Amino acid sequence: MRKIWVYFAMAALVECYGEWSLDVNNASLHLLDVKKVCKKARQAKGHLWQICRKEQKILEEVNKGSLLATRECQYQFRHRKWNCTTQRKSLKRILLTDTRETAFVNAIVSAGITSSVTQGCTNGNLIHCTCDSKKKVISQAEDWEWGGCADNVQFGYRKSKQFLDSPHRKKDFRTLVLLHNYEAGRLAIKKYMRLECKCHGLSGSCSLRTCWHKMPPFREVGTRLRDHYDGSFKVIPGNDGKSIISEAKPHTKENLVYSENSPDFCIPSKKTGSLGTQGRSCNATSRGIDGCELLCCSRGHVTKVSKVETNCRCRFSWCCEVVCDTCVARSVRNFCK
Repeated sequence: MRKIWVYFAMAALVECYGEWSLDVNNASLHLLDVKKVCKKARQAKGHLWQICRKEQKILEEVNKGSLLATRECQYQFRHRKWNCTTQRKSLKRILLTDTRETAFVNAIVSAGITSSVTQGCTNGNLIHCTCDSKKKVISQAEDWEWGGCADNVQFGYRKSKQFLDSPHRKKDFRTLVLLHNYEAGRLAIKKYMRLECKCHGLSGSCSLRTCWHKMPPFREVGTRLRDHYDGSFKVIPGNDGKSIISEAKPHTKENLVYSENSPDFCIPSKKTGSLGTQGRSCNATSRGIDGCELLCCSRGHVTKVSKVETNCRCRFSWCCEVVCDTCVARSVRNFCK
């Protein structure tokens, strides 16, 4: 048996440095290097430079949005051959191409900035904006009224557009594809605002409700964009030189678009940025994208068995002590060859 002393300070450390312990100022952990973007913006002297130079609080929210996007990208692609790595050399090579993966990265970054800046308004972190106080038109038959602190998605949308779109003044084919995917990311939030309500009345009768608009959870945004990634459209330049058209059926503003086929992510390649799938954890019983057959690209896998010690049968002892037994569990994991 083993004794474990319980301290409130330890609990606080776990709370603060658990899942969210990454340093938001470390650009190597982000899909978007905000400092590098601002450094390049000095020459343009446009909206982006104004944000970088005068709107430090908004820049902080942009940085948070970049990290939010990075985490979501890695979650959505955790079982795929390309797992949204932020290994700098690999990511740089991938973003030099115009593939489906690049389309998703651009869209999720745009959505992340929109979400973070909008949330900054709601939380009162930004002096540049407040809650959305505009009253919407509703039917007389409705038993609720507008109120509360609605998410000011228009402000977040505008700042995301200024930060990402404004440097791209030359509208060549590749820029049109890039701007389209930026917009698709923003629309994945803006077009899916939801209504949240609070009841008022005696004894919880809910005789009247106050309602406001809230952004969808970012996990929902990431899933929507991943679905658009799976159904993305390959495009070519339009005859007018100012538009993009799909090779198959027409696409909408919400769809992700690309112009180059994705590389084979099965094996490492310095040219494409692929890190390969060797050593990746896989599910030997699954026939889906996380299954060893697909993820390991038919190379086979190895199974590793290990013993893991955990605390079990814990109970309180008098005052401030928790006493636990030590249990040994068998862990089986599979890895691609």
